[in-house]
Amino acid sequence: MNNHEKLLSILEEGASDYISGEEISRRLSVSRTAIWKQINKLRELGYTIEASSRRGYRLASRPDRLEVSKLARALNSKSFGQRIVVLDSTVSTQQDAMRLAEEGAPEGTVVIAEEQTAGRGRFGRRWFSPRGKGIWMSIVLRPTQPLAFTPQLTLLTGVAMCRAIRRLTDVEVGIKWPNDLLIHGRKVSGILLESATEDQRVRYCIAGLGIDVNLNPEDYSPELLKVGTSLKIETGREIERTALIAAVLEEMEQLCKLYAEQGFQPIAMLWEALSVTINRSVQVHTGQDIPVEGTAVGLDPSGALVIETDQGERIQVISGDVQL
Repeated sequence: MNNHEKLLSILEEGASDYISGEEISRRLSVSRTAIWKQINKLRELGYTIEASSRRGYRLASRPDRLEVSKLARALNSKSFGQRIVVLDSTVSTQQDAMRLAEEGAPEGTVVIAEEQTAGRGRFGRRWFSPRGKGIWMSIVLRPTQPLAFTPQLTLLTGVAMCRAIRRLTDVEVGIKWPNDLLIHGRKVSGILLESATEDQRVRYCIAGLGIDVNLNPEDYSPELLKVGTSLKIETGREIERTALIAAVLEEMEQLCKLYAEQGFQPIAMLWEALSVTINRSVQVHTGQDIPVEGTAVGLDPSGALVIETDQGERIQVISGDVQL
């Protein structure tokens, strides 16, 4: 943590009580002048800090900001989230996480941004990532499974996100193959998995997660509002982003451990139980001239979607866009 984050942690420990400048100076090993500079830095970030010449300083109110110290206290995971980078603004958390992975960052390293100026979804699509309203996060993964099995990690991530959202909000969110989470047919979250390989070996994967948390209807364009929604819209209340991030990381850690120990089958069973695709009539656009049409009946051992056509033929779809 930098100095103003350390100061914030001290002020939060005191809740609504004043903490003397002398006490803060002692704990941070800095001068009173340095403390004042850090107080002003926190005020610039939106914190209301009251100062009294006799009593010291106290935290009166805080903005809805993501902070490393708060995330660290909220986490119960052992490895996921043990290294967290929080950015005010970035082009894409995917790029930042890839850079850290190239530098040797361990599995579970997380990059989170208050906003992305060029967030990405699948097939290079733009992901709307407004400031302070959602969770725009990328996680470093270092799987040991063969390259061909990496698409399974997208499904694993979807299960983790779905379970975390249900646990914190009681919203009946479901997973649409391969990488979207839907509420009442509208998209609330998406996943982008990107891999770095060498000699048919996976060096690392980056799981990019976007969750529309506290967006209001007016935050969306008319076109996006037709197909998208947020947890706030669906629940009618603000959702604490820190708690949801912690829940996602805890679910990711548990499911990655299960996946490493028992393979994909238990993940597939969890996925199918949360799916809004299985047993539905679907049309899958795979990039070919003619889409695949039929009923989605399940996943095959690789994670491909199995479609049964009206003629009884079963087709395995590895990649594509599903229309329900």
